[in-house]
Amino acid sequence: MAETGNDPGTGVESAATEPRATGYSWYVLGVLVVVYILNFIDRQIVSILAVDIKADLGLTDGDLGFLGGAAFAVFYALFGIPLGRLADNWNRKKLLAIGLTLWSAMTALSGFAQTQLTLTLARMGVGVGEATASPTAYSLISDYFPKRQRATALAIYSSGLYIGGGVSLLIGAKIGQVWNHTWPNGGPLGLVGWQGAFLAVGIPGLLVALWVATLREPARGAMDDVPSPVSPTPFRSFVGDLSSIVPPFTLLGAWERGPTALVINLAVAALAAAAAWLMIGLTGNLPQWSAIAFGYYAVFSWACTLKARDPATFRLIWGTPAFICTTLGYSLVSLVAWALGFWSAPYAETVLHLPKQQLAFVLGANGAVSGFLGVIIGGRIADALRARHPAGRIWVIMFGVIAPIIPIWVGYTTENGTLFYAMNFLAGMFGATALGAAAATTQDLVLPRMRGTATAAFFLGTTLVGLAFGPYMTGQISDLAGTVIDGKPVGDLRTGILSLIGVAPIALALLIYAYRTVPQAEATIAERAASAAA
Repeated sequence: MAETGNDPGTGVESAATEPRATGYSWYVLGVLVVVYILNFIDRQIVSILAVDIKADLGLTDGDLGFLGGAAFAVFYALFGIPLGRLADNWNRKKLLAIGLTLWSAMTALSGFAQTQLTLTLARMGVGVGEATASPTAYSLISDYFPKRQRATALAIYSSGLYIGGGVSLLIGAKIGQVWNHTWPNGGPLGLVGWQGAFLAVGIPGLLVALWVATLREPARGAMDDVPSPVSPTPFRSFVGDLSSIVPPFTLLGAWERGPTALVINLAVAALAAAAAWLMIGLTGNLPQWSAIAFGYYAVFSWACTLKARDPATFRLIWGTPAFICTTLGYSLVSLVAWALGFWSAPYAETVLHLPKQQLAFVLGANGAVSGFLGVIIGGRIADALRARHPAGRIWVIMFGVIAPIIPIWVGYTTENGTLFYAMNFLAGMFGATALGAAAATTQDLVLPRMRGTATAAFFLGTTLVGLAFGPYMTGQISDLAGTVIDGKPVGDLRTGILSLIGVAPIALALLIYAYRTVPQAEATIAERAASAAA
């Protein structure tokens, strides 16, 4: 193993002393990109099918925002916690193959949904399965690539997000069109176009799962010269973490920590329930706020359990302001990205009256190309800036906050379809630059054995803040700003989307603080972990 070293006075590793990625490292990265593409095809296909689903199931924009956001996000985020820990303690390729099988099967089952409830349950299942993807992938990538290449590698992996999201529009619209043309009165089992699209995109993932199972498992910590043996009882930890987020087991766990812990847990549960009751009364959306309340209570319970069982991991994640601020700052970038990714197609179809096949092709290509370019360029620049300063990557995340503002404003106020497409491209590309930088920053703030858990915590932010609120908030504001025509609510998606700009100042404040604290936090990882474990 090559020794690692630091450049004097910078705290930045010397490239000459780091181990190098191999050809097989790049092969594994390619397979993981394919998996992530499938991940986002299955996740984002709801967007291009939204108008048809809304009409068939009698939904509002707020209902659609829930289906595209919290229905998936809460279960994705929560199950990412125990599955992230399992990725730290068990065979990662096996876990990823199992997860891919589950979410592909649940995507196919979404095609049999007949009500909002049944579609919601299927999307929850997709969320549980997809929760295996990024914790395992991030951990594998961090053990196949050295620090100096990690943001680039994670950015390449993250390109699957944008490619998959773009492809989902193309194939979702095409499959729906062909299905409805072939069976205008309903196809096999009475299924219509949007249902057939779910079936068609879910089945291929079952074959890719077999491919994933052939990958080699790397040594943990090899690239950081920090050997990290796996737990001899990985599933015991998994069950323990799962019980820490699922009521009423959360109460039993709190009781084991003492009466005070139980009282605090009950108080937080009551507070979450009261907040949900208030928001349900204001919005009328029971599923959204019930899911949010459950999600945030479960996160609190898990964090308390983690502190008791693994104080070192808790200290480096929840006890590190640099980690929290980086995660939350990027989460607000993702809030905007998730909202645009979900609503751009329905907006173009209903507000600009662009043909579905045209907008699916253009927005799909836009999303794939702009996201790919943005995340790759952002990752390369982030690695270059880190070579100059330990917190250099934060500048790229800040750029991802500021740069999309003007394209969003211009794109969603124009009546010109071409200008809308161009501005949507720029907004997507600029926002995408932040992902690799944020992911790499959080990975570098923990020990190798904690990376799966750190990834799960990172995605708690991007999902419970970004995905859970972005599509829903936009849809809810659209409903509130809209009107009623012929007894049916008609939303104002333009107002809903433009409201997203308001999160930028909050994100910038969080990232400025992260920039100031990341260098010290990274330099004291081992010291703080040892102190917490003592």
